[in-house]
Amino acid sequence: MSVPLYQAKAEFFRMLGHPVRIRVLELLQNGPMPVRDLLSAIEVEPSNLSQQLAVLRRSGIVTSTRDGSTVVYELAGGDVADLMKAARRILTEMLAGRNELLAELNDSEVAAR
Repeated sequence: MSVPLYQAKAEFFRMLGHPVRIRVLELLQNGPMPVRDLLSAIEVEPSNLSQQLAVLRRSGIVTSTRDGSTVVYELAGGDVADLMKAARRILTEMLAGRNELLAELNDSEVAAR
């Protein structure tokens, strides 16, 4: 039995639903990075980063290559970078709307005094 598209999308977004995974994807937008650089940029325990990288790798969002003792990760495709940019735009718009509402509330409070 096949999974409905909306359910597959929900699973995809659930897979993205961890701050470390999101940070990894943001960092990899700039190009491939070795694990040691990801560790220094994210500042989490190595075991935590390893676990989150494994989730991203199993999902096919990132790929890894080994160069000697160094493991390098990169985005599997440009669509993930586009998704991260779209998420940033959406959040910016949402927060801008909240700031406008907050300004209105502040203005109405000042006028009521």
